[in-house]
Amino acid sequence: DAMGMNMVSKGVQNVLDYLQNDFPDMDVISISGNYCSDKKPAAVNWIEGRGKSVVCEAIIKDQVVKKVLKTTVPALVELNMIKNLAGSAVAGSLGGFNAHASNIVSAVFIATGQDPAQNVESSHCITMMEAVNDGKDLHVSVTMPSIEVGTVGGGTQLASQSACLELLGVKGANLESPGANSRLLATVVAGAVLAGELSLMSALAAGQLVKSHMKYNRSSKDMSKSACGLSI
Repeated sequence: DAMGMNMVSKGVQNVLDYLQNDFPDMDVISISGNYCSDKKPAAVNWIEGRGKSVVCEAIIKDQVVKKVLKTTVPALVELNMIKNLAGSAVAGSLGGFNAHASNIVSAVFIATGQDPAQNVESSHCITMMEAVNDGKDLHVSVTMPSIEVGTVGGGTQLASQSACLELLGVKGANLESPGANSRLLATVVAGAVLAGELSLMSALAAGQLVKSHMKYNRSSKDMSKSACGLSI
């Protein structure tokens, strides 16, 4: 249930030490050759996957799209094609065919004690939207090939982060099914990303993005005083 990088590093170090006994003239340049590629955008992670590879999908009924999301199924499908697919392709994006997966991944990573820097490859995501059920309802999916999470080790042992993992029911190692907790955490990340994609895409389709930012903008509040009322 650990993310696994430290375990792999320890194993490789032991292998190198063993080989060097038989080949004392061997030069060890580094334990890492960067092909991983950890904390960097790379096609190898986008294509082959790294950590956990997750696909999350949902069907949103037409009335929900209209009443809750304040938009329409055709508008979302068109926007996703033009923005997330065509727009990202024009920009030469690597694994960034989404609206803002990184926002959600970063938040969940920090809350659950993951390595925030691994947000880089863990945010690889392609968001797809299409009309289903005779064009009435919306089928939305996110495909995330390299979500790097663990429920053991590192920041997962911090008090607040441990409490969040406990709340999600994935704290520590799963003794009955090794790896099940980290796999479930990866699905939580993907599910949260899907919800975030629906939210932002709907706000964009409805023309509400800037209005919402202005409404909840922190700069509109007097932040010159702390919570206890003392001047800063």
